[in-house]
Amino acid sequence: MKSVKIREIVLGKALDPLKTETRHSLALVAFIAWVGLGADGLSSSAYGPEETFRALGEHTQLGLFMAIATAVTVFIIALAYNQVIELFPTGGGGYRVATKLVGPYMGLIAGCALVLDYILTIAISIAAGVEALASLLPPGFHPYKLWAEVFFIGALIVLNLRGMKEAIKILLPIFIGFVLTHFVLIVYGIFAHVSFLPQLVPTTLAETATLANHIGWIGVSGMLLLAYSQGGGTYTGLEAVSNNVNILAEPRVHTGKMTMLYMALSLAFTASGIILLYLLWNAKPVENMTLNASTFKAIIDSVGYGNELTKQIALIIVLAFEAGLLFVAANTGFLGGPAVLSNMAADSWVPHKFRYLSTRLVTQNGILVMGIAALAILFWTRGSVTLLVVLYSVSVFLTFAISLFGLCLYWWRHRKELEHWRRRFFLSLVGFVICAGILAVLLVEKFAGGGWAAAVIIAAIAALCIYIRNHYRDTKNAIHSVDQVFANQPFGPHVGQVIPDPDRQTAVFIVGTSRGGGLHALLWVQRMFPDHFKNFIFVNARTVDSHAYGGEGAVEQMRAEANATLKFFVDFCHSHGMASAAYLGFGTDVVNEVTKLCEEISKEYPNAIFFTSKLIFEQDNWFTRLLHNQAALAIQRRLHFDGLQMVILPMKV
Repeated sequence: MKSVKIREIVLGKALDPLKTETRHSLALVAFIAWVGLGADGLSSSAYGPEETFRALGEHTQLGLFMAIATAVTVFIIALAYNQVIELFPTGGGGYRVATKLVGPYMGLIAGCALVLDYILTIAISIAAGVEALASLLPPGFHPYKLWAEVFFIGALIVLNLRGMKEAIKILLPIFIGFVLTHFVLIVYGIFAHVSFLPQLVPTTLAETATLANHIGWIGVSGMLLLAYSQGGGTYTGLEAVSNNVNILAEPRVHTGKMTMLYMALSLAFTASGIILLYLLWNAKPVENMTLNASTFKAIIDSVGYGNELTKQIALIIVLAFEAGLLFVAANTGFLGGPAVLSNMAADSWVPHKFRYLSTRLVTQNGILVMGIAALAILFWTRGSVTLLVVLYSVSVFLTFAISLFGLCLYWWRHRKELEHWRRRFFLSLVGFVICAGILAVLLVEKFAGGGWAAAVIIAAIAALCIYIRNHYRDTKNAIHSVDQVFANQPFGPHVGQVIPDPDRQTAVFIVGTSRGGGLHALLWVQRMFPDHFKNFIFVNARTVDSHAYGGEGAVEQMRAEANATLKFFVDFCHSHGMASAAYLGFGTDVVNEVTKLCEEISKEYPNAIFFTSKLIFEQDNWFTRLLHNQAALAIQRRLHFDGLQMVILPMKV
């Protein structure tokens, strides 16, 4: 079986990016977006409340404050990020906010933190999901947890390479199962012990006063703040919608806000409800079981009907759905991470190839990098959920703090123009104070427990990004100088078209966006082969990448720009009395599109020789080859294999 056929079976048939129905068929409505993007936030209820509750130690009665604070914080952050959706309806989230409202280098830090955030989303969700499953299995399974995590990440990589909507539809039943089972458990668990509710508030206040007499109110405040910060993983995922507005169905802002509402309601209810269950059912850690598992077991065992086997099956179903939702949440990393890399690639912080789409119209390079990086972190941490939560929370709250600070700056700068700026400024400020406070506590209290690693990783990614951007900047300046040299090439006196004769010698130029580069190739050929070629054909194949495909009208704008460039070359030739024509193609793979166009041209012009330019660097190495696609060499190899002649002209930069 051919490799192309195998790829089609595994990943699905190629999609046409230029068909308008394709874009609409891939866009996510609010409910589907809640499943694909909201699962990250909702799944954090599997580990966030537990981390909060464990941080209280013996003083578990203080958990009531944590339940209330969790619900309030979820809505504050969600409402603040609704502003991000309004201001940046094309997506980009925290990275775009920080870049536009604070500055490019703060945007870089936010982007690097977001990339790490989404890598950790995959790692921690898979690790926590396997932990939930391990709670149902004998201890002999535990040495194999890491390899189970590798399997699940591999499966998600394949699903996402098939397409984001297809992956979400496959995972939808798991999401619905989690929502229903946990809703029933939380509601039943509260009503089963409803008699304890009237005593909960006075007992909590008495416990707080007693503790304050021993360690002082500052000590109590510090304990609450630390527990609150430890549960910072609960709020992760709330930024996912703002990062991915571009994949939502129109009207995007409304769809984004509805998705955010679903996320906030479901997360606030589930996370604070689980903490309340811990209190009402006097939850205690059990070896080889998560706190959720032991609490849910106690609730199910209290049901008056059914035998032990039935109750065990019920617990298995609940924990299986919890593990399943964590795997669905890992999928958010494969949606959000490539989107952030794509936005950063547009600003040249990371290699431009992270903008490229596969034949299934997903950012394939980003998906592969996120999956491989998540595997590396899992092997490094040995799947430790506690360590991953620290890394995760630091990266998330760094992004939250920078983004909300940017919103504060925006509303303050526009206070004279906007009528309701005070309310929005205050909301952003409260969110910033909360997120910056959690970040500070995490860095101080958990610096030795993983906080330093998050800071080092983000700094290392940022340093690499700066190096990459400087390279792209120098290359762009060099190409611009070439364009300037040829910008003053005068047009000739000839007026009117000169139609090419298919039987005469033909020079076919594969050109890009640089007019100087195209003229450089044309004049080089005329100088080296004087009066040999009578026809001059220009070919341009544009890559439909994530940004061209991300918005309504973007492909049409790209088509107009490409046609304008080709018209410039054809008009230049006509003005000098040279026969000329142009061909334009679009696709996700520039090599395939150019090869296809060249094969069509060779049939019409049998005496054609193909020319293109290639950037030549003074210091050429594997890194520069990584940053620049090697399309010229790939096209030459394909054309030579088909018996067509192609010459690559060096263009020193």
